[in-house]
Amino acid sequence: MKYVVILGDGWADYPLDKLNGKTPLSVANKPNIDALAVKSEVGLCKTVPNALKPGSDVANLAVLGYDPKAYYTGRSPLEAASIGIDLTDTDVTARANLVTLSDEDNFEDKTMLDYSAGEISTAESRELIAYLKTHLDTDGLKLYSGVSYRHCLVIDNGVVTNDLTPPHDITDKKIAPYLPKNDNSAFYLELMKRSVELLKDHPINKQRILSGKRPANSLWFWGEGTKPRLDSFFDKYGVKGAMISAVDLLKGIAKLAGMDNIEVEGATGNWDTNFLGKANACLDALKNGKDFVYIHMEAPDECGHQGNLDKKIYSIEQIDSKVVKTLINGLDALGEDYALLIMPDHPTPIALKTHVKDPVPYLLYRSNYNYPSTVTTYSEESASKTGNFIEDGYTLMAKFLH
Repeated sequence: MKYVVILGDGWADYPLDKLNGKTPLSVANKPNIDALAVKSEVGLCKTVPNALKPGSDVANLAVLGYDPKAYYTGRSPLEAASIGIDLTDTDVTARANLVTLSDEDNFEDKTMLDYSAGEISTAESRELIAYLKTHLDTDGLKLYSGVSYRHCLVIDNGVVTNDLTPPHDITDKKIAPYLPKNDNSAFYLELMKRSVELLKDHPINKQRILSGKRPANSLWFWGEGTKPRLDSFFDKYGVKGAMISAVDLLKGIAKLAGMDNIEVEGATGNWDTNFLGKANACLDALKNGKDFVYIHMEAPDECGHQGNLDKKIYSIEQIDSKVVKTLINGLDALGEDYALLIMPDHPTPIALKTHVKDPVPYLLYRSNYNYPSTVTTYSEESASKTGNFIEDGYTLMAKFLH
């Protein structure tokens, strides 16, 4: 038996007036997923425990079968694992976004214009982080470069404040109410303000402005945490697994779980990613000894944060036509029984531009069994009507694999 998780990050949503009371998932043209729904188990799954914040870190841990209440130590240490940072037990990490703030002279008067600095390229951001390191790094403080706007700060003998706001939660808002507070507020604020002075005249930012792009003119810290430890995925479930994702968060989780990370050329973490390449990479992995592949696609989530309804629908449709269709055809050709789990990690509603912890719709299909389904399509509404509900989201993986 082969197993594939198709994870459309953040594709669940709320009904929108613009869509006549429907969600992007329900109006998207997705014939391949809907065809599976009529012979699959469809229901709702609560991936984010009430006590935790609705981040992709918590939710993807749950989908992968790790109880977030037991395993979660923060977002940035998971990303640090992907980058290759060897953390000590006393290190504290924080995600360091390169963001675009408005240009008021007083830092506290600025507005968060873009949490991704216009989806800055990895090449540009690496040069900027290298520049910042020469001015900000100390014996007890180190910046590390990641992918695109996503980077990492490591603090020796740091303190976790749990009071840092994700920048994607405050797009178009004044930053003053969301600046760091409590224990380490002065420390983080000083670093952020220094980064503004260092970045404002950097040649890369000058060129970005001339090209009509948003400059990466500040660091923004969030997602603090400490060194994580995950049990081996193989030891937990007895299958050899691989991860396909464009983002460090999922790569870090996979690395800590002892899974292989498969790189796909053209994988961007947004709506322009190489959807077909991810599907083909999955099939190649299954043909070459892997039992389980987790395909993570960030595109719907990024579109949700940006409030980009058209591109969110487009991303869902690309996942259906380029990923699901390709996988079904390829897996059928292998002539071996297989199972598919199709779901998001959490909703990222267009209207809110951030994550929420509402239960998400899941679809569990087995090629060797037609489930007596009561639905004709896969959506938030159809899933809610089945009566199938998984309260502890991390238990869904065991159900899927066994």
